[in-house]
Amino acid sequence: MLEATKTSVWKNRYAISADGRPLAVWDGSLWTAGGTFELGGRRYRVRGNMWGSTYGMVDQDDTPVAAARRVGRKSWTVEAGGQTYAFHRASLWRDEQELRSADGRRLGSVRRTSMWRGDAVADLPSLQLPVQIFVLAVVLTMWDSSSATGAAGAVAAAG
Repeated sequence: MLEATKTSVWKNRYAISADGRPLAVWDGSLWTAGGTFELGGRRYRVRGNMWGSTYGMVDQDDTPVAAARRVGRKSWTVEAGGQTYAFHRASLWRDEQELRSADGRRLGSVRRTSMWRGDAVADLPSLQLPVQIFVLAVVLTMWDSSSATGAAGAVAAAG
């Protein structure tokens, strides 16, 4: 299981660990959807479109590794290694995305562990490790973007 711990209030940066062992740091961009991380000496770059609904990940050689489509919808997908993985929002009331099989069985999830700090865990055992981090990063980016949009709306309303 992956654990993401927000390292700064001011940045979209998360320390990612597995079983207490540091793996990577997700360094999310403040201005665009996406960011970077390094895993096992390889650098990965994640980029999203301006609406944050489509993301792609490439390695340091610009080789495509994974792609996510329809992010932010009730159902969305990730394609990696010739496989398509289906994700579903678990509930409108909590921050959790479920990985499901074709017949609807729950195979894993990404969920917030702390609303105040923004920490999260990802249990995605059927995905390769770089793809697990990609999914976690996409979900964190989606949640951070939603939080920023909500905060900006509250400031504008108080205006």
